[in-house]
Amino acid sequence: MPFLSNLDIFLFSLIAGLIVYWLIFRKKVEPIPEFKKLDAQTTRETSFIDKMKKTGKNIVVFYGSQTGTAEEFSNRLAKDAHRYGMKGMSADPEEYDMSELSRLPEIENSLAIFCMATYGEGDPTDNSQDFYDWLQEGDADFTGVKYTVFALGNKTYEHYNAMGKYVDQRLAELGAQRIFDLGMGDDDGNLEEDFVSWREQFWPAVCEHFGVEATGEESSIRQYELKVHSDLNMNKIYTGELGRLKSFENQKPPFDSKNPFLAPVTVNRKLNKAGDRHLMHLELDITGSKIRYESGDHVAVYPINDSVIVNRIGEVLGVDLDTVISLNNLDEESNKKHPFPCPTTYRTALTHYLDITNPPRTNVLYELAQYATDPTEQENMRKMASSSPEGKALYQSWVLDSCRNILAILEDFPSLRPPIDHLCELLPRLQARYYSIASSSKVHPDSIHICAVVVEYETKTGRVNKGVATNWLKSKMPTDNGHKATVPMYIRKSQFRLPFKSSNPVIMVGPGTGIAPFMGFVQERGWLKEQGKEVGETVLYYGCRHKNEDFLYQEELDEFEKTGVLTALNVAFSRDQADKVYVQHLLKKNKEAVWRLVHTDNAHIYICGDARNMARDVQNAFYEIAEELGGLSRAQAVDYIKKLMTKGRYSQDVWS
Repeated sequence: MPFLSNLDIFLFSLIAGLIVYWLIFRKKVEPIPEFKKLDAQTTRETSFIDKMKKTGKNIVVFYGSQTGTAEEFSNRLAKDAHRYGMKGMSADPEEYDMSELSRLPEIENSLAIFCMATYGEGDPTDNSQDFYDWLQEGDADFTGVKYTVFALGNKTYEHYNAMGKYVDQRLAELGAQRIFDLGMGDDDGNLEEDFVSWREQFWPAVCEHFGVEATGEESSIRQYELKVHSDLNMNKIYTGELGRLKSFENQKPPFDSKNPFLAPVTVNRKLNKAGDRHLMHLELDITGSKIRYESGDHVAVYPINDSVIVNRIGEVLGVDLDTVISLNNLDEESNKKHPFPCPTTYRTALTHYLDITNPPRTNVLYELAQYATDPTEQENMRKMASSSPEGKALYQSWVLDSCRNILAILEDFPSLRPPIDHLCELLPRLQARYYSIASSSKVHPDSIHICAVVVEYETKTGRVNKGVATNWLKSKMPTDNGHKATVPMYIRKSQFRLPFKSSNPVIMVGPGTGIAPFMGFVQERGWLKEQGKEVGETVLYYGCRHKNEDFLYQEELDEFEKTGVLTALNVAFSRDQADKVYVQHLLKKNKEAVWRLVHTDNAHIYICGDARNMARDVQNAFYEIAEELGGLSRAQAVDYIKKLMTKGRYSQDVWS
């Protein structure tokens, strides 16, 4: 019956329509109750302009920070603002929508300050990578935006302060107004002094520009307030985790700087046969972690401080280190609720979260000076924190040159007994340490190898200072009383890569522990050979002090040479003869072969190790070879090597 079939169709359509409508409607309403369950992290606002308006701030200090120093400087500048009747906030560019910068002129007397560190070979830090990409691609209009930049870098590196220079120049190109000159901080010299000197001139320029005056308020302003917990459930207390509570007990990928993987140590052996140093090879097991790495990447490890120093600080300050506390930000609108994960104990904070071994910066001395009851000690602390030439000289000799950490300062200023919570507020965060990975994932997919030298030295005050990470790693034996020793770690990707075409020759220069990434490179070239790939010449220049003492990986390297994986193994033993011989001398000795590989055969050059002397001396050796065998002038030779760098054929993984 046609009537019924029409009705059927009508009813069917109506029901189908209702189902579709219900599905769509249900999808719209369903997330609403879910949304309320999201944590503050997820619902965090990305508009720094709205935040500034809401909290009455007119200065925003962005930081690009890899090791925490730029973030520290940014906090200090934000705190400074109150002395000039202004209000500042420190901000991580990764957390905000940086295209909002063009809206800054909506806020009266507003200013953006950028503390930008350069990482590696002129790269942005991890947290400023997106901002850097956006600046490069964007064509924003920053007319009316007022800004200044302080750059943090190291003169021994090829691309000194590249990131700071770029941000300074790019903001001007996009129409922003620079109200004070670019500051250049050099970590090879005295970064703290560079910052303090720049800051001393910067604030008067700000006052002049905005027509404001210093309020004369030099008093210390606390950023956090102390809360002591007496009856907190132990499961709610942080014991060293960096992000999620209990993340060390209940590990979940993906693993990164906020969520490191606890990798068991499977091998820890001494590499050198003799001598007074301790060079070591460690292997970390990453089975089941889903962590992937490539030769040339870095492994970051989170060390912990020496319990002897931690206990002594507690002793000197007369504090029960197992008191459970929280330090809560007095600015409730701040994204940074605590200076380190809270609630926790003073012991955990001093062991896992705070840097107690580096010499404290001048702002820490300035803030702590009020607690010294001896007038002379208080005056000396204030002097070292001042910008006067005598003060700077005293800070340089008494703190930096004498390598005094916070404990040494407390011991040498007996009247200085600050409240421990204020000390914890002021000390910088303990940072991850980066090591070049000494293995290839093609050969060791479930294992990461580290090669490092244990740092230990006597200071001018007769104290023995020990490197935090290397001494901690040295103690990590594969099984410790039946327990597996573990290391919190994650991977940092690097630009230090073998050539895409395995048939390209490689020249690797890596004395001392600079051999690390090349162990991975050589393993990988051997693996490629086994796969039947055409592999170009693989040449290594390695250096150590004595053949019978600290020739690292000698057996492995000899074997690689014997099997033809290493085409040439050139080793400089610097102290086995009257005249010191270094890797650059061997490069010049083999100049014809080196020039042929570079100029004719398209070789890729890799340098790893000390930036201050070795990397520069090696680069000069390449200039000289290019001059002599390429018939170039010095300027042309420099240009020739610079072009190789641009093409990715001259790469450096160096540190100072």
